[in-house]
Amino acid sequence: MDKDMHINEIVLRGCAPTPLAAYLKALGVLRLVCEQVDATAKGWWQDECFMLRTRLDDNDLRRFFIEDYRPTPMLSPWNGGSGFYRKGNETAWSTLEKIITTQAERWRPFRDTAEVMADALEHLKLTEKPAELDKRALLARLRATLDDEFLPWLDAAVLLTDDKPDYPPLLGTGGNDGRLDFTSNYMQRLLEMFDPVTGKAQGDVGNKLESALFARPVPGMTALAIGQFSPGAAGGPNSSTGFDSGAQVNIWDYVLMLEGALLFAATATRRLESADPSALSYPFTVRPSGGGSGAVALGDERPARAEIWMPLWERPASLPELRVLLGEGRVTLNGRLPRDGLDFARAVAKLGTDRGVRAFQRYAFMMRSGKAYLATPLNRFHVHRNPKADLIDQLERGDWLRRFRRAARSTHAPARLQGLAHRLDDALFDLVRVADPRRVQEVLKVLGEVQFYLALSPSLREQVRPVPRLDAHWVEAARDDSHEFRVAAALAGLDDGLPMGVHLAPIDPVKRNVWAPESRLAVWGQGNLSDNLAQVLQRRLLTASRTDLNDKPLSGRCPADEGAVAAFLAGDADERRIAELMAGLACARLPARLPLRQRGASEASSLPMIYALLKPLFVPDAQLREAGVLTPDGCLPLPPALPRLLRAGPAGVGRAVDLARRRRRASGLADAGWRLTPPYPDGGRLLAALMIPVEIRVIKGFIKRLADHKSDEPATQDAS
Repeated sequence: MDKDMHINEIVLRGCAPTPLAAYLKALGVLRLVCEQVDATAKGWWQDECFMLRTRLDDNDLRRFFIEDYRPTPMLSPWNGGSGFYRKGNETAWSTLEKIITTQAERWRPFRDTAEVMADALEHLKLTEKPAELDKRALLARLRATLDDEFLPWLDAAVLLTDDKPDYPPLLGTGGNDGRLDFTSNYMQRLLEMFDPVTGKAQGDVGNKLESALFARPVPGMTALAIGQFSPGAAGGPNSSTGFDSGAQVNIWDYVLMLEGALLFAATATRRLESADPSALSYPFTVRPSGGGSGAVALGDERPARAEIWMPLWERPASLPELRVLLGEGRVTLNGRLPRDGLDFARAVAKLGTDRGVRAFQRYAFMMRSGKAYLATPLNRFHVHRNPKADLIDQLERGDWLRRFRRAARSTHAPARLQGLAHRLDDALFDLVRVADPRRVQEVLKVLGEVQFYLALSPSLREQVRPVPRLDAHWVEAARDDSHEFRVAAALAGLDDGLPMGVHLAPIDPVKRNVWAPESRLAVWGQGNLSDNLAQVLQRRLLTASRTDLNDKPLSGRCPADEGAVAAFLAGDADERRIAELMAGLACARLPARLPLRQRGASEASSLPMIYALLKPLFVPDAQLREAGVLTPDGCLPLPPALPRLLRAGPAGVGRAVDLARRRRRASGLADAGWRLTPPYPDGGRLLAALMIPVEIRVIKGFIKRLADHKSDEPATQDAS
């Protein structure tokens, strides 16, 4: 077979998704191979390294870079350290002079480009780094006079918008990061690799190429600054065997990294949602978001430069296909461009697998080590369609999510508010990544805390409305059939015209999305679940009496089953988790009921007889009639003193039992002659358990147990 027709797959183990320098290096290899030696070459990501499909074999690839590679002319005359201005940077000046005065063919593109740029500087009479207005004029002239083959660097490094130059974050501020000029360092590295006169490779450049492409260890790393692209190679404390070390970089890594960065070209795009006439559009780049990685705090967002999501594709892609992917370079979220990392994650979850992109490596350009920026790898986001992520759309009703996040990121935002916002971002990121009920529950729990915290601050209530009313899909997505979830849903479903949410925060009981600061219904505090439920019961009974409600205000949606109530009363359920889930579920529209659980979880017959005796007093009369406990015109009022007695210790529980027996006898219930013997359950927990709405079949079940029990037998607490 003709060698030129043979296709090889070369594993470039030196090109990995992280750090950013290694990712860009992979793109640089593909671009240079396609443009200069094999236009049919393709590349893709596999097993944490870059794969190259090409007519070249390993030796051909080495030979190309050593003998035939023509470096792309990257020159930045708009920067003071570019080499065009001798004053203040002799090294950059002499480096550029060596390249443009040689006749070697390898340096011809540099000579031609530098000549055009020098003419532009002379035309504008610029002899030192240009000021802002002069920089704009210089960029406009370069755009008009440079040949198309020399424009990739200009497009990647700087963009001339309607009013001013703008700088894509990948290449700092126009090709420099602080005092580090990328193009000057690029030329210096090239002169270390290739003789300035002959253009031929020199020194151990071949060994270093082996390391750069195939990750083979070689000595002789160069002490040079790599800027923001490889934080681990930047040096500093604990970066070597000693206490400290300088930056150590393979010169090929630096060169190929910048060659790859040329594929990321910015464009000016007009955005309807922006007040600016035009805005910078850069591939897969958004504002930084502190959530979702654990590596970034909320306070890191403001000084951060940007966040960029680098695509990892699994199907072989040609250079034109890659240019299309990066040229489109954006996803949409509900018809708009993503604003930050959370928006981007949500958009990807809606997008699914498109164009073979299987994942994104997320980077944030964070301010670290003084005022320098580092491309910090945050996490890997795998692309998949996650319908549960669509639930987050409901938090955007009334622009709630943006308003809340903006309030938490304001200059004087309290630390507690910032912490809640960071936790909410983390929970939302987790929900986008994994379609799991616990992830939905975590979001609901944080939303419940947010609602409670906002209620405490009049100034925050002016900025942010209550959490939007979520639909029943949230409840279904959060359902895990645990005892805690069943109890929390039943308590959150208490309604009767007084939704449970009004006791957690001062919200309007009808509109639900409006604060009601004068409301006296919000009684929930920092105490435990049982104490707070007692306060809620007292407020509901008082409100019912003032509004002439004819029935007990204890009906609701999503009633619990016997197993959940029994676990709660026995202390086998996590009260804190119940309280947190209940607060979140109270923000949602709960369904009329939840699907039945498996028999083992839902039908445990361990409820004590004292519960069976007292529970009808805490069930609305309409449900008692439905269960056959009361006649069509019968009623069983809840004595106002009974809740207080249950919380008054063992003696109070005994008195509550006596009171309940008398009330039952007065209503015509036939089991009034029973004797219940101590010890009694904890009265506070018992009262809380009695408040949990239960299914009709549970009511019928314990009524049958009472009817089957002989009246002359003592009823102990564990009787079944």
